[in-house]
Amino acid sequence: MPSTLTVDRNSTEDAQQREIIVKLDGEQIAQLAYGQSITKEIPAGPHTLLVDNTWNKKSVVFSAVEGDSIRFLAKNTSSRFSEFLLMIFGAAPIRVSLDRQ
Repeated sequence: MPSTLTVDRNSTEDAQQREIIVKLDGEQIAQLAYGQSITKEIPAGPHTLLVDNTWNKKSVVFSAVEGDSIRFLAKNTSSRFSEFLLMIFGAAPIRVSLDRQ
């Protein structure tokens, strides 16, 4: 019985800017806009999950057990200064984060 991996991008703290590229074991599995999610069946064993918003990357190594339902929350966040830069220039550095749920 395979495990399932879900990556959500629905946090109310998300800056709702920039898409987040999701890679599992080096292979792109999704490109998430705010409000989207991806669910994928994965084999048991060790895996590396990476999220990248092209400004910033985060990765986590986890292990899946048969039948597991594994969830992560990905989000882009910005500081007050970044929000100012977004208003003035339309672009600013935004941090990406990845938290297991």
